[in-house]
Amino acid sequence: MGPLRTERSFASGDSPQKAVFMMFASTVSGGRARSALVVLLALGCSAGADEEAVDSQVQAVKTVTIDVRRSLVVTEQAILSRFSFERVLSQLASQSGVAGLTATQLFQQWWDTQNAAPGAYAGAHCDDYVSAGASTLNGYPYLCRGEAEGTQAACDPFAVGSSCAYIPIGLFNRFDLAPENGAHCGEYRIVYAKESGVSSTSDRNLVIFEAALANPHPQQGLKGCQQIVDTWADLTKQSSLSARADVLEDFYFDGQGSVGPVVHVNNFGNNPLGAGQIRTNQFSNTVSGWSLREFKLARTCTGQSCTQLKVVPVTNKNNAFGPLFAPSSTLPAATSFQSFFPSQVASLVGATATSLDIDTPDLYNTGQSQASGTTAAEMRYAVQLGTAPGALYDGIQGQLTTLGSALTPADIALRAQALSCAGCHRLNNNVALGGGLTWPASLGFTHVTERETEVVAGETRFRISDALVNALLPARQAIFEDFLNDRPRPSKGPNHPLNNWRSHG
Repeated sequence: MGPLRTERSFASGDSPQKAVFMMFASTVSGGRARSALVVLLALGCSAGADEEAVDSQVQAVKTVTIDVRRSLVVTEQAILSRFSFERVLSQLASQSGVAGLTATQLFQQWWDTQNAAPGAYAGAHCDDYVSAGASTLNGYPYLCRGEAEGTQAACDPFAVGSSCAYIPIGLFNRFDLAPENGAHCGEYRIVYAKESGVSSTSDRNLVIFEAALANPHPQQGLKGCQQIVDTWADLTKQSSLSARADVLEDFYFDGQGSVGPVVHVNNFGNNPLGAGQIRTNQFSNTVSGWSLREFKLARTCTGQSCTQLKVVPVTNKNNAFGPLFAPSSTLPAATSFQSFFPSQVASLVGATATSLDIDTPDLYNTGQSQASGTTAAEMRYAVQLGTAPGALYDGIQGQLTTLGSALTPADIALRAQALSCAGCHRLNNNVALGGGLTWPASLGFTHVTERETEVVAGETRFRISDALVNALLPARQAIFEDFLNDRPRPSKGPNHPLNNWRSHG
């Protein structure tokens, strides 16, 4: 948004009004400062000066900036202590409307999905679909993990001394995932880690509740999200850690008037948009390797009566099954995938990590993004593509030639791999992607860790990755501050997220 234009302005004798405006504007931001100016003018600032006098007042308002470790990422243990795993699952169970459903039952049913049927609970299981003797999801391999995370179907995470207890390790503001049209207001996340992983490298499991928060004023488009954005922005100015904890606790569990609570059954896929999800980084043994998976909540109701709330496995978005890249692939979707993928090349030639993008139809997405072990080969896109001429290889090269790019088809495959869960978390750590671009590193497997802490300003907090600190967070900060300061950004289309990634990263 450019400078404010109005027929009323400050006259030479209006210095008290100017002082009032500047004092008020110092406490607000962007569009709110402009709105304050309009109100003050209407309340009695005299006319006569030219429009540039008004513009000078607007330009004098200090540009709003945020502290990313207060307004985008929160990992202080003192704040996180209010976000117990039991509190989240209990709130979801109580909102379900399902008589008698407990937090423990919801947890156990969730992890029973990793066991073969019939399991301990009704609902989805890893072998509900089988092809050529192997369990599948969406037509691609979906390994059962009954010897690993599936054992949690018989574990109570809330019992004293439980072997499947979880601790909170991070809150993440992902306003940057809001679509340009404001169909929702982005994602607001809580990350939990299996407590055993603090000391055991082979018994780790991380879960991320990624709530897509509904726009309280959808008729206003993205501006309808202003209250949500302001809530996070104001944390930057709040020096009291306990006061910041109060705000976040209310935001996540209680809501704020027309803005509902983050922790709600409708925010994790159970909504008309299908927005929001729960994702997992599963590494509870070394046999099946590190597997990243995605789930949604599904509620069954008739009228006001609800009979089921289930956690259901779904595909990992923008995680194409790697063998679709192989020139000799006989997968049913291989021909259409190899025809489709060259259309993504133009979005993958950028010079920075955060300029890359991909939009993979769900037809091609796998339900498991394997980051280690023997099955990790299925997510190594460049290896699957190879270097021999073929329909896909030639299609990629043709697009690169048209774009005048010196990148190779292998570079493009590696860039697409980087936007997958397995790539972003492990396979692409410090990998050269061509054109002088190297993918930034995670903390080995994760971007926030239960295994390492640091003390800053007297407060202990969990560490986050270099990829977040040096690449991802600066990009998210720019998006957030541009919104606060009414700075326009290039449009990529009404349904495109504000950031350049369609991936969940």
